[in-house]
Amino acid sequence: MRRVIYFLVACVLVLAFAWFLAGLPGQITAQFGDTTVQAATPVAAVALLLLLVILAILYRILAALFGLPRRTGAWRSRRRRRAGDVAVTRALVALAAGDKADARREAGKARTLLGDNAQTLLLVAEAGRLAGRDDEAANAFRELAERRDAAFLGYRGLLRQALAREDWQEAAALARRAEAAQPGAAWLRHERFRLAVHAGNWAEALELADAEAPRAALAVAAAEAEPDASRGLKLAQGAWQQDASLTPAALTYAGRLRRDGREKRAQAVIRQSWAASPHPDLAEFALAPVSDPLGRVKAARQLAEANPGHVESRLLLARTELNAGLVGEARHQAEAARETGLNQRRLWLLLADIEEAEHGDTEAGRSAQREALRHAASADPDPVWQCTVCHTPHRSWAAACRSCEAPGSLKWTTPETPGAYPVPALRE
Repeated sequence: MRRVIYFLVACVLVLAFAWFLAGLPGQITAQFGDTTVQAATPVAAVALLLLLVILAILYRILAALFGLPRRTGAWRSRRRRRAGDVAVTRALVALAAGDKADARREAGKARTLLGDNAQTLLLVAEAGRLAGRDDEAANAFRELAERRDAAFLGYRGLLRQALAREDWQEAAALARRAEAAQPGAAWLRHERFRLAVHAGNWAEALELADAEAPRAALAVAAAEAEPDASRGLKLAQGAWQQDASLTPAALTYAGRLRRDGREKRAQAVIRQSWAASPHPDLAEFALAPVSDPLGRVKAARQLAEANPGHVESRLLLARTELNAGLVGEARHQAEAARETGLNQRRLWLLLADIEEAEHGDTEAGRSAQREALRHAASADPDPVWQCTVCHTPHRSWAAACRSCEAPGSLKWTTPETPGAYPVPALRE
């Protein structure tokens, strides 16, 4: 309805204008040399309007002719852009599908059509990396690194290549450049953390560690490597406060306290960690200042009071009492440990020593020893430090597994049943 009204209004306006022109009085005379032209005013006005329309049409035609090269170039550019976008999409699909040949072909086509922008260079680099053409990928990553708007992408790709070929020095240098290009990137922080762990730079690893990282283990290693005594003590204390059950944390902290002459505080730290998680190394540290056998029994009993029912307390008391000649009490503690279900080699070897001490070189003693040693041969293995990631056993604790470099993965545990997975020889 509205369109009908607009049409009627337009018609009325046109008729009014025509009526106005038709009512114009007079004549217009134009003389060209010997030629004279006369026309009524309305006719002259219409002719003038027609002339203006013809001139406007001619102007548009000429403008279109002169602008044809520019429009043709723009059309070609749009066509190349559309073809380039299609090639980019196909390259992405090929990368996702793992199609090496298609990925390289489409990435090269996109680069030809769209030029060397960040998008095409990244596609060429990733396609080259997928196809195993590391030099091709590295060249594209270097070109990216030279661009201010995409430097981080270039450094990231080069860093991944350096890590893959285990060029740790180059990787560290690239990590620093990537940090300068994109400060605070989460991925980069994780990679710098891995590099610090590999290099044994525990202070930097602790600084870069996120909330899920084993900060206590890293702090222990940082404290052990710290030359400054005051800072080392603070790091060790922080590690122990974060995880009192971590034996190396307790030993490192207590060791620093002992060197500072704070033996009473050191013994308190060991007792608290014994209450949380007994370990033979804690007992060795606690009893180290005492040389007298009976004095060691007394010190062992004081330590065992922190966790009296634990098998480690039983074994500690049995060994120290046996060394002090208290054979009956040693046997009582060993049997109590066995009644808890403990069936480890160390227990049966301890029982063999008890049999020898109690019966001497007699037939009954030799028979009892042989029986204990027979049990030891088929008993469960003694606990060791074992990586929870690759299951490699270690003779001593480390902040990171010496095989797979997983930080904080070493736990004091009994090795799994043989055959569950291959268990390599003990790492130092």
